Amino acid sequence: MELHTLSHDAGASTQNLHRLRAPEQIIDKAHDATSEVPIEVLEQNFAAKNLDMESEGVANNNQTREYVQLAALYWCLFLAGWNDGSTGPLLPRMQEAYNVGYIIVSLIFVFACVGFITGACLNVPFSQKLGFGKTLVLGSILQQIAYAIQAPQLPFPVFVMAFTINGIGLSLQDAQANGYVASLKTHSETKMGLLHAAYGAGALCAPLVATQFAQMKHWSYHYLVSLSVATINTIVQIAVFRFKNQDDCLAQIGVEPGEKGTSEKSHFRQILSLKTVHLLAVFILVYVGVEVTVGGWIVTYILTVRGGGANSGYISAGFFGGLMLGRVVLLWVNQKIGERRVLYLYAGLAIGLEVIIWLVPSLIGDGVSIGIVGMLLGPMYPITMNHTGRVLPRWLLTGSIGWIAGFGQAGSAVLPFMTGALASKFGIKTLQPLLVSMMAFMTILWWLVPGAPRKVD
Repeated sequence: MELHTLSHDAGASTQNLHRLRAPEQIIDKAHDATSEVPIEVLEQNFAAKNLDMESEGVANNNQTREYVQLAALYWCLFLAGWNDGSTGPLLPRMQEAYNVGYIIVSLIFVFACVGFITGACLNVPFSQKLGFGKTLVLGSILQQIAYAIQAPQLPFPVFVMAFTINGIGLSLQDAQANGYVASLKTHSETKMGLLHAAYGAGALCAPLVATQFAQMKHWSYHYLVSLSVATINTIVQIAVFRFKNQDDCLAQIGVEPGEKGTSEKSHFRQILSLKTVHLLAVFILVYVGVEVTVGGWIVTYILTVRGGGANSGYISAGFFGGLMLGRVVLLWVNQKIGERRVLYLYAGLAIGLEVIIWLVPSLIGDGVSIGIVGMLLGPMYPITMNHTGRVLPRWLLTGSIGWIAGFGQAGSAVLPFMTGALASKFGIKTLQPLLVSMMAFMTILWWLVPGAPRKVD
């Protein structure tokens, strides 16, 4: 009996010993398994990990460069917005300083129109011969020259001529910036919205400064501030893009060059042969005309029809503030409803608010409504640029956007001049019915624009 117990205890001890040694055996087996893996496989795994880390580092560097490039282009559009937002508060002071009426002072819009169309025509050959970076810098330098002419309050013909020089510079930069952002492969809709939100930010800040200068003796010194903004812009464009062409700049952020056309026709002839380009150009012409007419003449309307005071210039800032806000805040609405359909909604609401401004004589109500109208009009321009990128060939995109934007900027002269001519004969009260009719016409034009995606080139 005792012998059996000893035997049983010995067996248990042996089992416990095996259990205690089990981890060592596991480690030895794992070591043996590792030692059996070929060195070539381990080297391949190590190289793959290094390649992944390098790829991640390159992607991060590309993303950083892209953010820097976008920031430079946003400043470029900030300057464009600053330029357009400066006119409204200074317009009554221009009339007073030069002793001119509505029609004569409206010549600033006509001469700006000449500059915009000239810039649109020059954009295509400049893009091919000078390239993206040089064209951007040239446009900014032209704006510097224009502001330097305007600041000393030279005789009215010279002052007005500066608007043509400014228009050429603005048109070149607008085309290049829009074409570049439309060529980006990821989140181009959001980036386009932010690009034009920067325009709204410039147009918001300018009236705040211009309203102060409008009450000073040397009101034209406002253009010295504009000259400073343009000088910073020139330095930024040189530092970031270094006079390189668009394909080289896109390659720096990991974007492959777009497809090339095989037609023997010149780019300009190919662009002008596209019906969609002309429909979009006319749509943008009316849109920009409405935008600049509201921003440029609403201060005069509030002063004359609603009896506003010296601070009425801030209503123009409210409009452009709404414009900026709409291009950011309403991005999710555009994506939810669809960019093509949502534009009809914005146009309908904007028309309704303009009718309220027209028929309801309330200074505060008008100011609030104008801000909301700006918010509704805001997304329309970037939506149009995004749609252009979807329906036109990639290799004609920058040139097409240049023509659309440049020709469209003519609206910033045509409609404000029409407003001035009508105001000269019938009074500035004609502003609201003109805006309502133009918004309705703009909606019809959008319905005519093809909605089909771009075919493979």
